[in-house]
Amino acid sequence: MAKELTPRAENYSQWYNDLVVKADLAETSAVRGCMVIKPYGYAIWEKMQRVLDDMFKQTGHQNAYFPLFIPKSFFSREADHVKGFAKECAIVTHYRLKTNEAGNAVEVDPEAKLEEELIVRPTSETIIWNTYKNWIQSYRDLPILCNQWANVVRWEMRTRLFLRTAEFLWQEGHTAHETREEAEKEARTMLGVYADFAENYMAVPVIRGVKTANERFAGALDTYTIEALMQDGKALQSGTSHFLGQNFAKAFDVTFMGRDGKEDYVWATSWGVSTRLMGALIMAHSDDNGLVLPPKLAPIQVVIVPVYKNDEERKAVCEKGSEIANKLRSKGISVKLDDNDKKKPGWKFAEYELKGVPVRIAIGPRDLASGQAEVHRRDTLEKMQMSIDGIEDKIGTLLDEIQAGIFKKALAYRDSHITKVDSYEEFKKVLTEKGGFISAHWDGTTETEVKIKEETKATIRCIPIGNEKEEGTCIFSGRPSHERVLFAISY
Repeated sequence: MAKELTPRAENYSQWYNDLVVKADLAETSAVRGCMVIKPYGYAIWEKMQRVLDDMFKQTGHQNAYFPLFIPKSFFSREADHVKGFAKECAIVTHYRLKTNEAGNAVEVDPEAKLEEELIVRPTSETIIWNTYKNWIQSYRDLPILCNQWANVVRWEMRTRLFLRTAEFLWQEGHTAHETREEAEKEARTMLGVYADFAENYMAVPVIRGVKTANERFAGALDTYTIEALMQDGKALQSGTSHFLGQNFAKAFDVTFMGRDGKEDYVWATSWGVSTRLMGALIMAHSDDNGLVLPPKLAPIQVVIVPVYKNDEERKAVCEKGSEIANKLRSKGISVKLDDNDKKKPGWKFAEYELKGVPVRIAIGPRDLASGQAEVHRRDTLEKMQMSIDGIEDKIGTLLDEIQAGIFKKALAYRDSHITKVDSYEEFKKVLTEKGGFISAHWDGTTETEVKIKEETKATIRCIPIGNEKEEGTCIFSGRPSHERVLFAISY
């Protein structure tokens, strides 16, 4: 199976496409620009959801659900917001079909035109803030800490499975606060939640930063981001948290009576991550043999493959395999005992390697006799002999080692691909020959930012949080600069 994958060095983009399909994660659908997430891919997304949902609730958030459809007039109330999303919106104009005159097809009924068109949500700030107006009267009603798991539509013409599709799954948090300080703290807290999840569960090292005015979310005063680096040297925005100020409260007239008896507008945040994280998980760790999944997010953490030649051997090794599986499950480890006799062990080995199962245990008659089992770790492709007695504890330790090792490898790659440059020529050379993040001085103007993007396709990924001030000159304009920012070509 792995031989069917295009090697990364030959064509990274094709390798990614091959892997998503051949590992049974997703496929393109009959609807242009949309994808079908297959059971194995969705199982990974479910684990992501479960962890993130717990993290949100631990920080005081509750889940809610808001409509898929948003009245068009809502988008006109916040000028920057509508400008940012206008070109990506899918619009519902009619509410009924009818049979054509020939009676062999359906068509839109022209008499069923909506009085006001509905936008299929590209994001939910407008419908949520219109709702919050009914929920908030006093400071006693604040804060509101809501999250929703939903699908959104952003009409994309050039799509790629998980990374950019017309419809995708995500979560979006929307919070309302009494003070600016409280809202800003919320936005930073949620960025920390995302960074924690990316590094400790996805094993993907990220850089926390602030977006430039040109790159921030439409309608936000500040956008915080976590930026990850993929194995081809391109950056991937992996989560954003927005401080919205009072923009949406003013647009929808959401006010509250303060502790001082005066009326004021509510302060807001929004934050989200999407199935784009699946793309990050694939591209950050996988190799030419297939997926490499961190154990904490692997649907199957351990697979046990019985090896036998006859029914008697099959019964004996499957019984032992079942015994081992139960011991592992008692430790909270997800296990699959693959006793399917329609496929040979070699085929199974290749399949589970392709699908990135962190640990594979092969057990045959000789293993039963010796009290040993052959254990294979997916990340390094190493094989080892492990005593069956107490194997559940050893496998637990091994899974922890694999999780840490995957992160360490990704971190080493990321850190070796952060390059400081002090001239535009050096900037272009590194971008072409090495890639990765480029740390460079920028004069702070959108004009310079846009010109660099037009000439090189590189964008400012973020101004790193905790950046030390450093006087210098902009690599492009030569004007004074007070700190370095991170550039990269991105997905």
